[in-house]
Amino acid sequence: MFDESLLTDPLFKTAFTHRSYLNEYPAEKQSNERLEFLGDSVLSFIISTFLFSTRGSDAEGELTNLRSFIVKTASLAKAAKNLKLGKYLRMSKGEERSGGRENPQLLANTFEALLGAIYLSQGLKNAEKFVEDNLLVLFEEELKVGPPKDAKSKLQELSQISTKQSPKYKILKTEGPDHAKHFTVGVFLQGEKIGEGEGLSKQTAEEAAAKTALKSLEQG
Repeated sequence: MFDESLLTDPLFKTAFTHRSYLNEYPAEKQSNERLEFLGDSVLSFIISTFLFSTRGSDAEGELTNLRSFIVKTASLAKAAKNLKLGKYLRMSKGEERSGGRENPQLLANTFEALLGAIYLSQGLKNAEKFVEDNLLVLFEEELKVGPPKDAKSKLQELSQISTKQSPKYKILKTEGPDHAKHFTVGVFLQGEKIGEGEGLSKQTAEEAAAKTALKSLEQG
């Protein structure tokens, strides 16, 4: 469970402040987006270091695939739900009415923002413990045997074999309000677009783009 006493600290209060809250409370000057930016990088570092240390026989591509499988909206949102972070979010009334406290993207963003706050106030060791206790614990089996092969993983492997390069994903279009964004993503290999997909999160759209790319490659 999240320690509610931390909310007396302005840094942690900011970690739970969605940008919509600033529209109704203009005295508040900062949302959690900067902390989310920091937390995203800290999370990537922690997961990368953990996998490097514990999976000594994995190649770079295998480590990348496993990290991507762990660090995604669905898993971060699940960890946030387990911690009941949604109840502490400060957001506009409209955002709350539209289901913001249960929105997977907002929950995932809050998890990253909270991690950023922990890193700044308590240091890397505590940030690592937070990730291990609340996120890595969800992937005990995958950390032993590796993740199931999804479309992104298969495309990664095929791209490495055929070109020695990894596919790159790029958001082509974003539509809709914060609580119901719709993403269109393209996947590129050696600068050429080989697939396109849509979804309600970047990860879902990337997976759809990878499936399109695989189908195209299979057809020659």
